[in-house]
Amino acid sequence: MAATERPYSFREKQARAECLRSHGSVTGFRTDAIPLTGDGRAVVTAEDGRMLDPADRVLVLTGFRPDLSFLSEIRLELDHRLQAPVRVASEVDPNLHSCGSVRATGAAELAHPEPRFFILGAKSYGRAPTFLAMTGYEQVRSITAAIAGDEEAAARVDLALPDTGVCGGSGLFDVPEPAAGGCCGAPQLVTLGTAPSREP
Repeated sequence: MAATERPYSFREKQARAECLRSHGSVTGFRTDAIPLTGDGRAVVTAEDGRMLDPADRVLVLTGFRPDLSFLSEIRLELDHRLQAPVRVASEVDPNLHSCGSVRATGAAELAHPEPRFFILGAKSYGRAPTFLAMTGYEQVRSITAAIAGDEEAAARVDLALPDTGVCGGSGLFDVPEPAAGGCCGAPQLVTLGTAPSREP
């Protein structure tokens, strides 16, 4: 983009991504290598040996970023790289931690300069992919206590996560056999139904 061009809006980026996707995107592909041909074209090669046709350009659309535009009038205190609350960012930085090594966070870590304003759930981790639902439940408990005025309960951490190390990435895509135990194992099958009727 030339220096005189304006940055693309979110909607323009979405439209460009949709256009690219409709013209031959690749999904479910785990890249292993990108060797160049003799004429300098890229050949994207998957871990399973699949190879894409040589290309002049390779666009990689991965990751996510929280949409904070609706909070433009709120006083926030966010880490500039991860877009997570500053007291949480160093704990969730994926270059330093995996989902099994991140400690639970509560009202104190999630607070912002805006009074009684908190960002919680996956957005509290900004761009970091290490969020666990159990952490979110603890965040809700702590923030609810803070809003109710129970500072002791808000400061207490009722969740101790096991130190499981690196999590399974994309879930079952990475783990062909169900993982045993830990916070990041494969999901367990749950059968839902109705309870048998009791005869009087």
